[in-house]
Amino acid sequence: MADTTRVRYERKGRVGYVTLDRPEVLNAMDLRMHEELRAIWDEIEADDEVWVVVLAGAGERAFSVGQDLKELAERVKAGTSTSTFGSRGRPGFPRLTERFAFAKPVVARVQGFAMGGGFELALACDVIVAAEDAVFALPEAKLGLIAGAGGVFRLAQQLPYRAALGHLMTGRRLTARRALEYGLVNDVVPAGELDACVDGWVRDILRCAPLSVRAVKEAAAAALTTPLERSFATRHVWEERRMHSRDAEEGPLAFVEKREPEWTGT
Repeated sequence: MADTTRVRYERKGRVGYVTLDRPEVLNAMDLRMHEELRAIWDEIEADDEVWVVVLAGAGERAFSVGQDLKELAERVKAGTSTSTFGSRGRPGFPRLTERFAFAKPVVARVQGFAMGGGFELALACDVIVAAEDAVFALPEAKLGLIAGAGGVFRLAQQLPYRAALGHLMTGRRLTARRALEYGLVNDVVPAGELDACVDGWVRDILRCAPLSVRAVKEAAAAALTTPLERSFATRHVWEERRMHSRDAEEGPLAFVEKREPEWTGT
């Protein structure tokens, strides 16, 4: 992969680790970071060896505080700041928030602030593990902006409607514990236990057949907007692959033979 200055990426076994790496500005996302992230997501999608991804922010203070507002202010002065929903035509497209067919599961490791675009990035992940000090918010309305990277849509889907609307219209912060009560995050643990908790989720995902995990992710996402009767009749890309895979045979055989399955992703 090309050299990066804003994001670190490494693969360990079946796991890809993506780290937003601007801790000096609380991992604020500038256009260069979005460009680097696009290359990394492309690499992960093309790498058959990666079965699960962990997304984190460098340092202990923030997952990400979202858009780099100093860079945005410069674009405002230059008259080039107008934007609305999505990132089409801008650096980094398609960003993770718009990679609707991204099949591999992504676990967000959230410590400290997850604000604005940082919160939107976490909302686009499949599992969110948060430290007790994690704080979530979409404060865009306070800046004359809107949570256009999917925050308006995903928060309304993932929280009770009035709770979501209240947070969107006011920019009020959401503590990790409150997020857990809403079911917005999967786990909340002390900061010192965050990595161990993330590792536990990764291990549990890797114990499952990778094609099954991708088929589940695809079908569950579609179910959010599809009537139940139509869901049963819909043919999904990853379910077709799972259904005709070796792993679909390996699972039952391993169970009967009282051994651990040997998944191949084929």
